[in-house]
Amino acid sequence: MDTQGIDQMLSVLRATAAQAGGRTTEAQSPPAGGADFAQILQNSIAQVSQTQQQAEGMAANFAAGDGNANLHDVMISLQKANISFQEMVQVRNKLVSAYHDVMNMQV
Repeated sequence: MDTQGIDQMLSVLRATAAQAGGRTTEAQSPPAGGADFAQILQNSIAQVSQTQQQAEGMAANFAAGDGNANLHDVMISLQKANISFQEMVQVRNKLVSAYHDVMNMQV
């Protein structure tokens, strides 16, 4: 099972969290060559979408009776898509929670 995409997403999220934790002011811009959080998030969402589309395509080919479609590969692909979607939902939940925490801070 290829988990490279999930591992990559986790490493990017960890690096972004470490970078955010090390900042002293909010107004700092990312260092030259540094990662832009919005771009990383957008790329991660696009990767999840691509994984889901690939899994749906494999399932459709299997349902259509394609001789090259293997049930095991289809099920693994569907599970990868499901796990990556669940991970993205959890990231969204954490972002919303952090946003609420920041908004409820007393200045």
